[in-house]
Amino acid sequence: MQGLGRLLIFAGAFIVVLGVCVLLAQKLGLPLGRLPGDIAWKGKHTSVYFPLATCLLLSVILSLVLYLLNHLRR
Repeated sequence: MQGLGRLLIFAGAFIVVLGVCVLLAQKLGLPLGRLPGDIAWKGKHTSVYFPLATCLLLSVILSLVLYLLNHLRR
């Protein structure tokens, strides 16, 4: 159970750091979630939003960060 506890603590810390990064991005005026390529559809009674371009950008950034961390660890 000690391993599960550590995993939950690290996951929580990661979510907090991610939240702080999102807040800082909003303060700096970065349009995360409103990039060209994000899909938004509004119907009469429903609305659908899928941030495709934002997901791709965050995926590339996260991949680069993890690659650099792995490279520095060796």
